[in-house]
Amino acid sequence: MSAIIAGSLIFKDEIPVSTRGELDVVDITGEVGRSVNGSGVRDGVAHLFVAGATAALTTIEYEPGAVADLKTAVSRLIPMEMEYAHNARWGDGNGHSHVRAAMLGPDITVPVRDGSPLLGTWQQIILVEFDTRSRNRKIYLTVMGQGAVKEDQDEDHRN
Repeated sequence: MSAIIAGSLIFKDEIPVSTRGELDVVDITGEVGRSVNGSGVRDGVAHLFVAGATAALTTIEYEPGAVADLKTAVSRLIPMEMEYAHNARWGDGNGHSHVRAAMLGPDITVPVRDGSPLLGTWQQIILVEFDTRSRNRKIYLTVMGQGAVKEDQDEDHRN
């Protein structure tokens, strides 16, 4: 039996997120799930991108211990107290914020199965704010994939 794909879909959304500044970790799993569920895509991928050079996206088990460990690790690996050429040039004191965001990355791609993001049991999607002040961020979500599938009864019409 063959399947005829009833149209590829591309769905776009924007998710606004307000942060409290330096090392604020925001769980966005619910918002992403609602957008993906409403996209009409049954199977495909969801790509998320945060606009801005001082924030990042990743996944984690969103519980106080793991979040504290992430903050500690980032602070140890890329300390605020180092000298940064960015600070010397711009005088804004957030050179470490740019390096932290660059190391973690501005985007993430998640599989979509049966109309929902495919995540592990304890896995949540988070935005990590690295800037030294509170920010209003925008996450751009693109969901791509297949919608409804209908069965083709005639095997002789394959391409």
